[in-house]
Amino acid sequence: MEKYLQAFIDSFIGNLNWTWDSIIFQVPWYTNYFWGLIVISIVAWALEIVFPWRKDQSIIRKDFWLDGFYMFFNFFIFSIAISGFYKLLEVFFIDFGITAKSLSIIDISTFPSLLQLLVFFVLLDFVQWATHILLHKYPLLWRFHKVHHSVKEMGFAAHLRYHWMENIFYKPLKVFAVMLLGGFEPEQAYIVHFIAITIGHINHSNVKITWGPFKYIFNNPVMHLYHHSLVLPEGKYGVNFGISLSLWDYIFKTNYIPEDSGNVELGFPGDDTFPTDFIRQEVYGFVKPKK
Repeated sequence: MEKYLQAFIDSFIGNLNWTWDSIIFQVPWYTNYFWGLIVISIVAWALEIVFPWRKDQSIIRKDFWLDGFYMFFNFFIFSIAISGFYKLLEVFFIDFGITAKSLSIIDISTFPSLLQLLVFFVLLDFVQWATHILLHKYPLLWRFHKVHHSVKEMGFAAHLRYHWMENIFYKPLKVFAVMLLGGFEPEQAYIVHFIAITIGHINHSNVKITWGPFKYIFNNPVMHLYHHSLVLPEGKYGVNFGISLSLWDYIFKTNYIPEDSGNVELGFPGDDTFPTDFIRQEVYGFVKPKK
């Protein structure tokens, strides 16, 4: 029991110290997720200001500051709070002989570094795409995912506006996916991290980018705007589930882009009664819905 408690404490303090060191520039720039997030956000916001897609949308759009808070809460505050619990699970599995090597089905350690990163990026994105579908398909999970879809005006910071329970759904599956890749060096993951954040920010921003012929590979703001559309095709619980890559939607026929004007009403049926403040949004998914 003492071992588990110490693992919990060490992980919590380690993540807290790492975040503080990042804030005061005491970590390598390429792993500084705190200031990296800020730089990417400023660039995405600048693109919105200089090249606005919906020109009548304010620079400080509806819920701009709420979404900004969500960014730092989900990426840092909650991550620090939950880090100890994930470490407990890791130690628990190790005690039962379950390690990354024991679950690996493919050894990519002999692959060139860039190919390792590509395999890691594609596998992780597919896992997130599949998990995203589950968040829409099952009512219990959808209750938490509604926080992300309560955005009424799209902007870069909406990317990280999501209920903390989504971390609980996503992270174990992402960790499991990594464990399937024998020989992958986790310290390389910062490259994938920054690429994914950049694509996610752009996809939620008020800019019109389609990537030309690469739209069948990479997700884009036009495609993702329809993911947030209030009105969906008949019989569909969602469309355009792609995170960084759009190819899964084209492969599995969940793509939908009827036009590209940007004049799409966002939200979900009944969102007029959905909480508008952080605390009540965080509680919402745990409260039994009224019949």
